[in-house]
Amino acid sequence: MNEIIDKYNTHSKNLGKTEQPSLDLNLEHSKYANLNEQLAEASLRLRQMRGEELEGLNVEELQQLEKNLESGLHRVLQTKDQQFLEQINDLERKSTQLAEENMQLRNQVSQIPPAGKQAVADTENVIAEEGQSSESVMTALHSGSSQDNDDGSDVSLKLGLPCVAWK
Repeated sequence: MNEIIDKYNTHSKNLGKTEQPSLDLNLEHSKYANLNEQLAEASLRLRQMRGEELEGLNVEELQQLEKNLESGLHRVLQTKDQQFLEQINDLERKSTQLAEENMQLRNQVSQIPPAGKQAVADTENVIAEEGQSSESVMTALHSGSSQDNDDGSDVSLKLGLPCVAWK
C-alpha cells in the first residue's frame, strides 16, 4: 500500500514539473509575438516617415506625420547650424593665432640689424645663380601661383644677399 502511495506522489510531482516548462514556453512565445508586432509597427512608421505606404492614413494622421517630420527637420537644421558656428569660431581662433604669429615674425624681422639687410635698389639688374633676374624669378613665382588661394593680401619676400655670395 505504501508503495502505491509513493508511486502516486512521485507521479503527481512529475506531472507538476512537466507543466512548468510549457508555461515558460507559452510566456516566451507571447513575448516573441509582442516584439514582432512592435517591430512591424516601427517598420511601418519608418516607411511612412520616408513617404512610403501612406495610403491607409487619414488626414489627421498625415498632419501628425507632417508635424513630426517638421520638428525632426528643425532639429537637424539646428545641429547643422551649430556645427557651422563651431567651425567658424575655430577658424576665427586660428586666424587670430596666425595674425599674432605674423606680428611676432614681423617684429623679429624688424629687429634684425641693418647690416644683415642689404637692399637691392634695382631688381632688374640683379642676376641669380641660374642666370635669371630677380624680376623674372618673381614673375615665374606669381604666374605659377593659383588664383584660388588669393585672399587679397600682398605678400612678398625680398632677400638682400651680398653680390659676392652669388658667384
